[in-house]
Amino acid sequence: MQSRRDFYRIGSYMLGGLMSFGLSIPGVAYVLDPLRRKSGSGTTQELVRLSELEEGVPRSFPIVDERRDAWVKYPREPVGTVWLVRQPEGSASPVVAFTAACPHLGCPISLAAEGRSFTCHCHQAKFDLEGKPLNLVAPRGMDALKVELTGGDDPGVVVHFQRFRTQTKEPTPLV
Repeated sequence: MQSRRDFYRIGSYMLGGLMSFGLSIPGVAYVLDPLRRKSGSGTTQELVRLSELEEGVPRSFPIVDERRDAWVKYPREPVGTVWLVRQPEGSASPVVAFTAACPHLGCPISLAAEGRSFTCHCHQAKFDLEGKPLNLVAPRGMDALKVELTGGDDPGVVVHFQRFRTQTKEPTPLV
C-alpha cells in the first residue's frame, strides 16, 4: 500500500516533469527557428526614374535594406551598391545594372577617372561599361542584376539586388 507521503512525492515529480516539459517547448522553438526560416535571395528596390539617367553615363546607387541573421533583425542600412547604365534607344534593355562588388575578391568597383570604364583599386581589375573584363585579374565580368521598369511615361528603374560568390568563373548567387 502506498502512503500519503509517497503519493505526494510521486505526484510532485510528475507535476514538475510536466511543467519542465511545457516550459522547454518555447526554448526549443527559439533554437530551431533559424532552421525553419527561408533565407532571402536579395532585395528589390526602385532606385531612380528613367528620365534621371543620362545615356551612357554610369551612376551608382546604394541599396538600403533590413538585414536579419539567425535571431537578430538589424535596422535599415546600406547593404550594397549597384551601378546603373542607361543604354541607347533600341537596345534590348533600356538600363543595365551591375553589383559594385568585384568578382575577384569583393572589393568595391568604382568608375575609372576617364568615366568610360570601371576599375577595382584593390588589384587593378578593369571592366568596360557592359561589365566585360578588360584584363585577366577578375575571373569573370561584373555581375549583372535583373532590372525592370515600372510606370508609364517616366518609368521607375527597379533593381533586384543580390550578392554573388567571388573567385568563380560563373556568377553564383549567395543565398
